[in-house]
Amino acid sequence: MVGDWVDKFPEAVNKIAQSGHELANHSNKHPHVNNLTLEKNQEEIKLCSDKIEKITGKRPTLYRGPYGEYNDNVIKAAELEKHKTIQWSLDTLDYKGLTQDEMWDRLKDKLKQGDIILMHNGTKHTAESLDKIIYNIQQKGYEIVTVSDLIYEQNYVIDSNGTQKIIKN
Repeated sequence: MVGDWVDKFPEAVNKIAQSGHELANHSNKHPHVNNLTLEKNQEEIKLCSDKIEKITGKRPTLYRGPYGEYNDNVIKAAELEKHKTIQWSLDTLDYKGLTQDEMWDRLKDKLKQGDIILMHNGTKHTAESLDKIIYNIQQKGYEIVTVSDLIYEQNYVIDSNGTQKIIKN
């Protein structure tokens, strides 16, 4: 969630949290974080997490930088704020106004275990597409879990695409 969106829709934030969904931090104002200093990145993360925690009583532990940007400053800022940096592996392109069928067409042949699917709130067809996309994912035999349930907590590295890989001994 972006802090500006949290400010505008606190009831929605609370409803989403009360429904059992995991809320993550997506910056306070959605800047190009690769252009920010370590301190400014840390401020973006802290302000957004403060807002989410004030509404839900729970502080986020995950952070995804706007535009999928990340660099050493972004990752270090997230670590300093006790957040794990995440990325996505499949993009629905919902922000381009794709319909639910077009979004599913983008996913159906690429979907694999462990994928994180990028979708946005407030886009034209995303909300109406969720039921179909979730149903289709489950019909392929996949279980939908939170990102925290999915990511590795130890013995991993993050490759240049932002994908976690287990370190084999």
